[in-house]
Amino acid sequence: MRRYASSPFRIVLLAVLLGMAFLAAGAYAQDAANGAAAAKPTGATGLVSLILSNMDFVFFTIVILSIAGLTFIFKGFIGSRASVLLPETSIEEIKNLINQRKFKELVDFTETDPSFVSKALNAALKRAPAFGAMKEAMETAIGEQTAEQFRRIEYLNIIGNLGPLLGLLGTVLGMIDAFAAMNQAGGNASPAQLALGIAKALCHTFLGLMLAIPCLAAFGWLRTIIDRLTVRGALIAEELLLMVKPAERPMGAVQPVAPRAVPQPAAPVPAGAVPRKVPMPSPMPGPAPLA
Repeated sequence: MRRYASSPFRIVLLAVLLGMAFLAAGAYAQDAANGAAAAKPTGATGLVSLILSNMDFVFFTIVILSIAGLTFIFKGFIGSRASVLLPETSIEEIKNLINQRKFKELVDFTETDPSFVSKALNAALKRAPAFGAMKEAMETAIGEQTAEQFRRIEYLNIIGNLGPLLGLLGTVLGMIDAFAAMNQAGGNASPAQLALGIAKALCHTFLGLMLAIPCLAAFGWLRTIIDRLTVRGALIAEELLLMVKPAERPMGAVQPVAPRAVPQPAAPVPAGAVPRKVPMPSPMPGPAPLA
């Protein structure tokens, strides 16, 4: 399941399947609306018939963004799980390698393991043995990974903000067409015709809101999940780093001092002995006097 969250082929396949399902549902709804054309459209059938009778570039843009939004929602919830970002097997393997003091194998394992903790710890191990540099490298790696996780769901925020704007654009274009048709009729258009044109225009607003609400709701939910998991991963990575921390000498430790040699006292001079004089060095000759 971890590879599913990062496989481009499977993500594209999921988007295609969602698109096919959406188009099949639209075709079924259109057939149902055509079958009930003789009757007066009411309720959901009337709404579907109004939407399908007003297919323009705004409609197809909203449909494409809806498929993309559903794809990002499924991808976000699949990838933003504790079993994907913080798998217990990876954490236990790292602890075992640290306890066995197999640091070479630890570096190799964290280099290939895609989990959040392994990537953060690998950046610190490459700065060993300076613990300050190791901690700084880990903090940088955690920040980069957290930003990467938020960037993956940022597309939901973009799509959610574009939905109402696209709906407003479609509504404005529909209102322009409705009033242009009334102008062509010389102002004699019936209220029913005018109401039908306004209803078709407001269908774009409905579609835009239906696009924005799920995307923004999923974005807020996923952001909370990612924030909780990344904070938890940072705490686990810091705990593992302390297990790798080299032993340091205490600040108040007293260094052993080697014993100094005690000078021996000079031998006493016997009574009546004449002390030996040490000849003084002769002074160096000075410069010759000038004539």
